Amino acid sequence: MELLQIPHFGKILRLEASMAGWQQLYWGDQLVSQITASESAQGNTTHHFQLFQQQTIKASDIPQDDVITEKVAIDCKLDVYIIWQPFLVSYSLYVDDQLIEERTRNEKDIEQQTPIKINQEPKKLSLLGLGSLALKLFKSAKIIKVVLAGASIAAYSWFFSFQFAMALIACLVFHEYGHIRAMKYFGMKTKGIYLIPFIGGLAVTDQKINTRWQDVVISIMGPTFGLIMSIGCLIVYWLTDSTFFAGLATFNALLNLFNLLPILPLDGGHILKSITFSMNSLVGLLACVVTALAGVLVSYQLGLALLGFLLLIGSVEIVLEWRTRFNSHLLPLDRYGQLFSTAWYFLTVGALIAIIFYFAKSGDQLLSLPLIILGS
Repeated sequence: MELLQIPHFGKILRLEASMAGWQQLYWGDQLVSQITASESAQGNTTHHFQLFQQQTIKASDIPQDDVITEKVAIDCKLDVYIIWQPFLVSYSLYVDDQLIEERTRNEKDIEQQTPIKINQEPKKLSLLGLGSLALKLFKSAKIIKVVLAGASIAAYSWFFSFQFAMALIACLVFHEYGHIRAMKYFGMKTKGIYLIPFIGGLAVTDQKINTRWQDVVISIMGPTFGLIMSIGCLIVYWLTDSTFFAGLATFNALLNLFNLLPILPLDGGHILKSITFSMNSLVGLLACVVTALAGVLVSYQLGLALLGFLLLIGSVEIVLEWRTRFNSHLLPLDRYGQLFSTAWYFLTVGALIAIIFYFAKSGDQLLSLPLIILGS
């Protein structure tokens, strides 16, 4: 991940580093210094490097219009102090033993920067991934939003009434609006919301995230807004005793619960991957595995066989990819961020399941359908 971007002699001095300890210092595209992973994961490090520039020299014994150019070596030194959790980096840049810049950067600075070079993580082939790719090819045409919205209304109307389909679309839009609000909170420009029949929706932005905290907040705000919508429908149901709002509350809870499954590219996959990949020790990974197994056990005890099975598959996938976390350009969560994100995730999941259980006990066959699906 990129920690520093310093203008230096006409180019950008860029420091890339990893929690594994390796550091690479680039001047433009030229690698000028590196430190291997076996040396130091955090603390003080020093990069010594030389830059060569052409300098013009006027000679006194040659014609007035003639000049001599020669390469001159410039000795540079970058002292860096890094703490990963909580993140802090401070640096001092010297040229010919003279201090020319000294600064400290925190997580907020990393969130706001635009990476010059991003190491893309390998993407897996999936139906959702293919759908997302196809959507990006057409997202420049505004008409595609209207077409997809119409197709979504038609698809949900085929299963439910037109009125319920419209209300369900409103829930999906509110879910995606949660993602949009989180993106705007981090200063990201958004491209709008796209509805995809039988899949849900997609909040689009062209800007890249820089930290795991951004990934967690942007991912979980959609289901959080979905939970708020279900609670709102629940309150209206209490006031009116309308089965319409009861059905909307429970089916919206089901959609958001599936979105929180720990499977990429769903929101839950992004959240748990960010939490897990921020743990820089085997103890942290073991704690994640134990938590996942406990979640599977609780799911089966509650009769939520499908949820437990998908939770197990998603957790195994994330654990198998754990060693690749150092290849990411995203700044990891600190300990507080890991605990807070985990609590936020499980509280949201628990609240959505509680809503589904509440309406399943009503005895209404339609309202019991989400619980039957989870128990299948």
